[in-house]
Amino acid sequence: MQAQVKPGSDTAVKNLEEIIISFNKWEQNQNEVPNKIVKVTQEQIFRNNPQTAADLLSQTGAVFVQKSQLGGGSPMIRGFATNRVLLVVDGVRMNNAIYRSGNVQNVLSVDALALETTEVIFGPGSLIYGSDAIGGVMDFHTLQPRLSSDGKLQLKGSSLVRYSSANMEKTIHADINLGGRKWSFLTSFTNSSFDDLKMGKNGGPPGYFRNEYVERINDKDSIVQNPDPRIQRFSGYNQWNLLQKVRFRPGRHLDLVYGFTYASTGDAPRYDRLIQYWNGRLRFAEWKYGPMIWAMHNLQLLLTRKTKLYDEVRMTAAVQDYQESRIERARGNNRRTIQTEKVLAWSYNTDAVKKTKHGELFYGAELVVNKVNSYGKQVNITDNSSAIFASRYPDGSLWSTSGLYGNYKVNLNPKLTITSGIRFSYNTLSATFDKTFIPFPYESLVIRKGALTGNMGFVYRASGNWQFNAMVATGYRMPNIDDIGKLFESIPGNITVPNPGLQPEYAWNFEAGIVKQLPGQYKLELNVFHTLLDNAIVRRPATFNGADSIMFNGVLSRVETLQNVARATVTGMQFSADVTILKNLSVITHANWITGKETDDIKDEEVPLRHAPPFYGSTHFRFRYKKFFGEAYIVYNSQISNKNLAPSEQAKTDIYAKDADGKPYSPGWHTFNLKATWEPTTHWMLSAGWENITNRLYRPYSSGITAAGSNLIISVRYHF
Repeated sequence: MQAQVKPGSDTAVKNLEEIIISFNKWEQNQNEVPNKIVKVTQEQIFRNNPQTAADLLSQTGAVFVQKSQLGGGSPMIRGFATNRVLLVVDGVRMNNAIYRSGNVQNVLSVDALALETTEVIFGPGSLIYGSDAIGGVMDFHTLQPRLSSDGKLQLKGSSLVRYSSANMEKTIHADINLGGRKWSFLTSFTNSSFDDLKMGKNGGPPGYFRNEYVERINDKDSIVQNPDPRIQRFSGYNQWNLLQKVRFRPGRHLDLVYGFTYASTGDAPRYDRLIQYWNGRLRFAEWKYGPMIWAMHNLQLLLTRKTKLYDEVRMTAAVQDYQESRIERARGNNRRTIQTEKVLAWSYNTDAVKKTKHGELFYGAELVVNKVNSYGKQVNITDNSSAIFASRYPDGSLWSTSGLYGNYKVNLNPKLTITSGIRFSYNTLSATFDKTFIPFPYESLVIRKGALTGNMGFVYRASGNWQFNAMVATGYRMPNIDDIGKLFESIPGNITVPNPGLQPEYAWNFEAGIVKQLPGQYKLELNVFHTLLDNAIVRRPATFNGADSIMFNGVLSRVETLQNVARATVTGMQFSADVTILKNLSVITHANWITGKETDDIKDEEVPLRHAPPFYGSTHFRFRYKKFFGEAYIVYNSQISNKNLAPSEQAKTDIYAKDADGKPYSPGWHTFNLKATWEPTTHWMLSAGWENITNRLYRPYSSGITAAGSNLIISVRYHF
């Protein structure tokens, strides 16, 4: 029996849901934070069975994910993506100096089965996290080593096996924690293998089918008819993840945690390039990403003894080693081009919190340094001879960012919370260009720029379980090595060349939200936002040594550069509802409407923004009874017509459907799905799911690979 709350009382204010989140890098009540934040728990992860961390984000219903290949997943948050959104793992930024403006797949390196919680923070996060956090922050928290509560040695762990029919997924996972009074050791391992993905067959354009592919037969590239056009040949890949942590707590005021993370995706074919046509025939015999390897050493020290300067302080030192490569060979060409990039990233953060008489002060400092090594070579596949080729980036480039920030939160009364903060960042970049293959008109470049960002917001918890929040925030992004130094074929016949003149881009974000809630019965939430991105970096036609086209890898290509010539605006609304219909039955829905425009200086007009997705969302009917959980749900996307596609998307004729006029567009779609979990004992969890029940043929907006058709998922988890 729920207690009755008198309207207007302070008790009504306190009944607003107080979910604990790690905002500002410290735990806080969500009803004191002006940002929209979505939290994913470990229970939800095991229940939803995401194949990758990208799928985990997509399943929130609030993040749109693009895929160029099966081994991919590029999150879009409020019209921004790639190097305008930030990935953070255990307090360390993953974004590095070669995160590109094109789709970025690095979120795959995060092991979804080794996470305790994930938080998506919407809107600029530059105050706390610095450069790149314009659209939002994806904050992943991996499994934490547990100490023994009674001093006796304790052993805990879990294991999982999973199978999915659409791509023959086979996943095994195990984690184990050995904890004593002061020491704790945790190990987690996951291995997944995925075969070629099978698409649906109903309701979609036949142009999505994989009717033919290139195969090497008798030392010759031949175009072969696909016996099953629904099988997306050469899309499968493998993935390995390892997490090792050691925790030492010598006393109640000091906690030390060392973590080692390793992830490798194996070779991941880039499917959108493998279905590209040139003069009416398939263009590539090979196009794949080599193993995407990410290794991180992370040492965290937490002090909880109160002093005049802090109540708690956390110091985090990390070293990350990235490696990725691009391997391509045109059909009929015996030369395989390989470009390899390695990034060594050092970082140090200090974050502190201090309670004052009226509120809490959060402050900290950050230093990040990236070194980029880039190599290129061509290998003749007939005799295995090799020769040096142009690298993608200037080899030996350096990129760094440092910053100081402070943020103050004050509860003026039980109903009103105000936050405000400011950050100063200083960024540097240096690069030297190799003229061996391309006659660059410049030798080197050095950039040193400062940036000042801040925010102010309030949360008002009114009587009757109403909550209102509003926020003004700024964000920025410093050009990185990819922006300034990249040499890359963006689409057939277009070559992107370096532009040493790039400057930072800045964002202003205005946001307001409203929450109405009656605990145990319903919760309704609506957020509206408007973001203005000034000095936006976009790809535009240019000249190189006075010419508008150059020869690159045997193709005469039009020259493009990234330039600060645009002004982008994004406006949108996000709505969610959680309503209890009966004691054990509830309905949850998420709906997202986002529209974006940017300045096209060539046409002198506003054009659609590339990373503004169509209207999308999901509706779930959930049933709980004792140890059983089941849900039936719909996932839906609206269409984007040709005129509402960004110009860069209109040029990608290979990945889009054709409208009545033969022009590319993105059709709308919806899927029906079922999932259930049952826990027959305290140690076992059995899960089953049937996704895309109607076998719908569809391809999400901007994606280069068609989505899975009817897909059966079965998993078994044992924990002790």
